[in-house]
Amino acid sequence: MSIRAKKSLGQHFLRSKTALREMIEAAAINNGELVLEIGPGEGVLTQELLVAGGRVIAVETDERCIMLLRERFRDEIETKQLTLLVGDIRAEKTIRELFNTKNLGTKTYKLVANIPYYITGMLFRLFLEKLRQPSIIVFLVQKEVAEEIISRDGKEGILSLSVKAYGNPRYVSKVKKEAFSPPPKVDSAILSIVDINRERVSRALEKKYFAIIKAGLGS
Repeated sequence: MSIRAKKSLGQHFLRSKTALREMIEAAAINNGELVLEIGPGEGVLTQELLVAGGRVIAVETDERCIMLLRERFRDEIETKQLTLLVGDIRAEKTIRELFNTKNLGTKTYKLVANIPYYITGMLFRLFLEKLRQPSIIVFLVQKEVAEEIISRDGKEGILSLSVKAYGNPRYVSKVKKEAFSPPPKVDSAILSIVDINRERVSRALEKKYFAIIKAGLGS
């Protein structure tokens, strides 16, 4: 069963088994580890996360997807290997529910997702700067964004410096636009961020650090 992608939600459903395998390998999921997935859509990545042994919490805003996921993963929801949260990850209400003691609470977790392009920057800021950080992030993002973050051209931008303030980014692999349905206009890439630690930038110097970066880049 499949659904029609909504342009307003930036939906591009991944179809590549190779890309899915590479995302799982990059996340290095061990049996029983807690994994957060944002925007599971039709559940192709969700399925692989579950097969890898992850205990998955998936946040989805599209009610059509929620209905499909509830049907597809009825057994996993029953056994609590999968928890579905209905809501927009940008909403304070959704974030409160996500981090309550019944869900993520104070537990260690990994963040793995095929995310809409238009909220990429916001999600990096949210999970690196504002919320309790995951131990690792694996995102499928626009290829140019991944290249900017790892500064493939040798030039550091605000996004690259901001991400590197909290962790070590690694360009895993390119994913061609034809790997999605519907295909986006540009290619994507799998990006992982490891060794995430807020102590890289002490809390006392955090605001000053970013003010210096922005001033230096003229932004």
